[in-house]
Parts: sequence; structure tokens; C-alpha cells
Amino acid sequence: MSKPLAERMRPQTLDQYVGQKHLVGEGAILRNMIDAGRISSFILWGPPGVGKTTLAQIIANKLETPFYTLSAVTSGVKDVRDVIERAKNNRFFSSASPILFIDEIHRFSKSQQDSLLGAVERGIVTLIGATTENPSFEVIRPLLSRCQLYVLKSLDKDDLLQLIDRAIHEDTELQKRKINLEQTDALLRYSGGDARKLLNILELVVEADSNEEVVITDEIVVNRLQQNPLAYDKDGEMHYDIISAFIKSIRGSDPDAALYWMARMIEGGEDPEFIARRLVISASEDIGLANPNAMLIANAAFDAVMKIGWPEGRIPLAEAAVYLASSPKSNSAYLGINKALGIVQQTGNQPVPLHLRNAPTKLMAELGYSDGYKYSHDYPGHFVQQQFMPDELVNTRIWQPQHSASEEKLYQNMLACWGDRFK
Repeated sequence: MSKPLAERMRPQTLDQYVGQKHLVGEGAILRNMIDAGRISSFILWGPPGVGKTTLAQIIANKLETPFYTLSAVTSGVKDVRDVIERAKNNRFFSSASPILFIDEIHRFSKSQQDSLLGAVERGIVTLIGATTENPSFEVIRPLLSRCQLYVLKSLDKDDLLQLIDRAIHEDTELQKRKINLEQTDALLRYSGGDARKLLNILELVVEADSNEEVVITDEIVVNRLQQNPLAYDKDGEMHYDIISAFIKSIRGSDPDAALYWMARMIEGGEDPEFIARRLVISASEDIGLANPNAMLIANAAFDAVMKIGWPEGRIPLAEAAVYLASSPKSNSAYLGINKALGIVQQTGNQPVPLHLRNAPTKLMAELGYSDGYKYSHDYPGHFVQQQFMPDELVNTRIWQPQHSASEEKLYQNMLACWGDRFK
């Protein structure tokens, strides 16, 4: 029986690899390490079907080093220790460390991740992890600190069209058919930037047509797929589409829609912790200072879900979703920190004014550290005007208050303190 098209088309070299030019293109960081023959441990974070597993296999082939793979879904601590022991025995002084590839590393428990630390730190194995979830939440800090993090992007239109063209003209099975590709919009849309899904759809459409000439149009693709509108793939495009609809419904102040999309996630078996995290993010990004209690409610929902689990966890999640959706909105803090980061990137490491510096030693005091600093609580209203920004950025405005009852109070307080600076 022939392998699936996606497996037959799996790239064997970096020259065949499609997408991720920011990592493996000429002169890119991963490409340089691979060409040098030495890589450090790293984690690949990105959506499904963008080449995480393939990239790990290409690296192992290029470096000609033993390659071990574990799935976080089926492997336990014993499996990890067994692989590390085998890696020790296969390690030669002149060769690169064996590569241990862990798919869905975000599903590894803390004890499983702990069991990797020593081997990674001593160079017994070079770890390559793959995850579709934010490693900051899912990977323990000691392991994350020992790995570089590389973000993979969904394949763009040109990448996907290149894949289709290669499959039609290079795959041994598809070459046997006369394929007329009249339209590609549906193929691209349903693939969602996922190479594996794209090739699976292409193969499905071709195999379903018994004619000598296979004509591919948008209508034919849609009819062949006959997608179930209730389908929910936690590792696929629907996952990202529905969470996007959920967050945008909260941002758009529609509690009915927020509850509907939450129900879709729950019915689809979504991880409740994932939903709870998104609520915390929404509370800070979209509600923010317009209603500071939103963050408290979202965090309380997160804690409750972790304590009580399913199915009761749906209730505090729903409570938080309704509260956030029906709250006034402000993204002033979100815009403020982004503007501040932009200023830092443009102006570099501006020196801290002397009067704001700490003076724990006599020498520092003699150099003028902390000299002239005014302690706010010694003044009426616990405020006194003085310079807090670097000299080059004096009077630079970053935070721009927005019009909500809660934020208006903050704004009026700033006007009382700073006067014209905040007008």
C-alpha cells in the first residue's frame, strides 16, 4: 500500500524544505548552525503542518547523528530514561550529540521534563522539541532556559502553491494522472497554512476522481470535503479559527457569541486551561484599565478550573467570559507597552538619571548617585514633580488614557499631578 502523499512528499534536505526562510534560508540562524555541523538544543513553536518534525529529521540527516524520537502522548519517564541511556552508549567523542526529538513536548508532565534536564545540560543529547502551544506556559523554566526558542510561521500562499506544484509534477503517483489545476482558493483556504492538510486534501480530491483527467476547482474541493460544521480539530485550523472568534466576541462586547464559541470549544474537547489562559490575556489586553476587576475575575476563573476541573469548570469560565464581554473596553496599557518597547528599540540603553540611581556604597554617593531625589511621600498629596525619564526622552508621552469612567479618574489624577504634560 502506497504511503500518504504528505509522507511521500516529506523533504529530505533543506533545499527541498518549504517555508521558514527566517530560520533556514540563506544566512539565517538555524541554517548557519546546521551548515557548521553543530546545533544547540532548541524548541520549535508553531501551528501544525509547518515542518517541525521534518526540520528535525533533516537536521539529524545532515549532521549524520543518531536520531531518537518520542511522542509526549505515549511516552513516560521510563521511556525518556531509556532513550537517554541509549544515547550515552551511541555517543562518540568526535561526533555531535545524538538528537532527541520530542513531538508535542507541551504535553510532557513536569516529572518527564525534569528527567531531561541532566542529559540536555551535559550534552548527552541535543533536544529538539516541537509544540503548538506557547512554551512559556507549558515547558518548565529550567528546561526552557537550556533551549533556544524558534517560532515557525504558517505557510503563506506562495509556499502552499509551491507545494502543490511539486506534488503534481514530482510525486510518482500523481505523475500517473493528468491533473488540471483550474482554481486553488479552496485548497489554500481549507489547508489553513498546514502543508500536511493541503497535501491530504489534494490527494483526496485526486483519488475521488476516476476520470483520466482530474480537474480541480473550488467547487469540487468543497464538495469532496463535505466538512462537518461541528468538527473541531484541536491541532488544526478550526482550533485557531474558533479561539479567534471567541476572543473577538469578547473584544466586541457580545457575551452571547462569547458563550457560543466557548461551548464549541468545550464540546470539541478543548483543554480548559487553554480557554482560561485566553481569558486572562483578554482581560489585560482588551478590558485593561477600563475595568481592572476583569483581571481578578479571569484569574479567579483560571484558579477555579485548575482546582475543580471538568465539567463544573465550565461555570467559572462562562462567568468570566460574560463579565469580560460585557465590561467596558480599553487597550491603553497594551498600546502603551508596545509604544515603550518601540522607543527602547529605537533609542537603545539610555542612561538612568543620577538622582534615580541607588547608592548602596559610599563611592556611589560621592559620585552623585541618588543625589537630588525627592521622596514622593514627603510631599503634599504624595507627589512632587521631578524627572523620571532619561535625559534624551524627557517629556516623551507613552501612555494615552482612553475614555472610560475608570480610566477618566486616572487621567484626571495625572492632570492634577503633571498639568500641561498630560493635556
